[in-house]
Amino acid sequence: MDHSQLSSQAWQRGVQPNRWDWLILPLIIALIILMAFGASQMATPYHIGTPLAISLEPSYLPYYLLRTTLRMLMALGLSLLFSFAFAVIAARYRMAEKVMVPALDILQSIPVLGFLSITVTGFIALFPGNLLGVECAAIFAIFTSQAWNMAFSLYQSMRTVPSELKEAARIFHLSTWQRFWRLELPFAMPGLLWNMMMSMSGGWFFVVASEAISVSNQNIKLPGIGSYIALAISQQNITAIGWAILAMLIGILIYDQLLFRPLIAWANKFKFEQSGSEDEPQSWLLTLMRRTNAVQNFSHWAVAFLERGLLLFKKPYDGTSILARPKAINPKAERVGDAIIAALALFACWKIAVFVHAEVGWHEVGRVFWLGCLTMLRVSVLIVLASIVWVPIGVWVGLNPKYAARLQPVAQFMAAFPANLMFPIVVLGLVKFKLNPEIWLSPLMVFGTQWYILFNVIAGASSIPGELRYAADNLGLSRWLRWKRFLLPAIFPSFVTGAITASGGSWNASIVAEYVSWGDTTLTATGLGSYIAEMTATGDFPRIALGISVMCCFVMAFNRFVWRKLYAIAEEKMSY
Repeated sequence: MDHSQLSSQAWQRGVQPNRWDWLILPLIIALIILMAFGASQMATPYHIGTPLAISLEPSYLPYYLLRTTLRMLMALGLSLLFSFAFAVIAARYRMAEKVMVPALDILQSIPVLGFLSITVTGFIALFPGNLLGVECAAIFAIFTSQAWNMAFSLYQSMRTVPSELKEAARIFHLSTWQRFWRLELPFAMPGLLWNMMMSMSGGWFFVVASEAISVSNQNIKLPGIGSYIALAISQQNITAIGWAILAMLIGILIYDQLLFRPLIAWANKFKFEQSGSEDEPQSWLLTLMRRTNAVQNFSHWAVAFLERGLLLFKKPYDGTSILARPKAINPKAERVGDAIIAALALFACWKIAVFVHAEVGWHEVGRVFWLGCLTMLRVSVLIVLASIVWVPIGVWVGLNPKYAARLQPVAQFMAAFPANLMFPIVVLGLVKFKLNPEIWLSPLMVFGTQWYILFNVIAGASSIPGELRYAADNLGLSRWLRWKRFLLPAIFPSFVTGAITASGGSWNASIVAEYVSWGDTTLTATGLGSYIAEMTATGDFPRIALGISVMCCFVMAFNRFVWRKLYAIAEEKMSY
């Protein structure tokens, strides 16, 4: 294809092609060099016991920012692959769904510190004498703070694909492979991108724990913003914390402009609507890339290559074949599968009961369950309050892409703000005004997780078809009817996804929020989170395991009897 054909196609898309190669290509090359440099530093020779020097000098912050951002991007890529595998298997195979969805509930309720304590020794053993093992442990810890949200989002989108689109896929005889890439992933793309954005910001919330690792009675601080913040907190250096906040803000603005803003603008074409949007999201980088001949040539080659890949797994038969008939579910096989799952669950409960009876006693179990009830009360109240505040704001932002573009980096920064940086203000405020920690420490639990609700509601509102909005306007719905009959049903599936993740994240954050320290002052709120934090500080492994197990039970029960019921309502009555 020559440049004249490219030019005519670009004009038809409304974008004038210019030779911007002199600007965009050096930018891409510079980013590749920076990422290669950061990756090479991760393979530095290292021996356990040798301290890694972390400096609080602001001049080191650009290098620390590069290392942290690279870890988070690697974790984001792994989270995306995990989400693809999880959502496809759980959405299509009923037996797998019965195991995988509760397993994901358990995984998102396990604290990041729990993953680190189990995996860091194994990663170090894989790469002895090399820093790469500790780097892999840190990336895995960040992965655990990103993956569950994205997996739930893609799973929810695949379960709520409109019936007419599913019928079209059957008419065109799309295979499972083709249906995922042609229908399900494009339909889920707007919501998935907003959840990727939230996951990237959520990774900042746990970056302190993932970069300041304790193993074999040694404290390993990897070069990064998280270890910089950990050192600043331990030295009570307010100035260094201010520099860290500034570096985080700059980093978020950079990857917002270079990654998420172009992706959001590009994914607008996947909205499920028959009419075009009047006010579409814009990105200067996407416009620049569309006007760059080299990028255009590469994109045409990449699209052609991917389209050839879709033909590799096409159906070997057409719609008239007997193989095209839907296969009925074997009820006997399903009952056998349910029996196996129930047997495994009972076996796990029996092993836990034996362990608890031998190590801690049943009186301690009753006490921990009571603490879990107190934390559950805090989580429930905070999720309701956060929903009341952020659902109207999220709908307004999602329906106004122009304002969404301005508020996007602000929301990312607030979601990325680690709760640890609030400790000085919280501790000093509670001590000075003699406030009750049982009440006023609670907002820290939802400080970093309330944004899951906001981001998912924005994603749901931004994907509302334009014709539905025009129909609501033409019918002259009052404000109450508009919310009751149109807006709330439209964003309800996305809200449930955000609420599930926010609820699980709040349980996780309770370990930090109910046990707060700044210098010599420690404030504690009675609850399951403070129990786990105190047992971790004293090194009481049986009680740590008991606390985490009880937390998993509460999260699974809440998801099973509350959120899954709401999921069923969303799938049956509130999907397009």
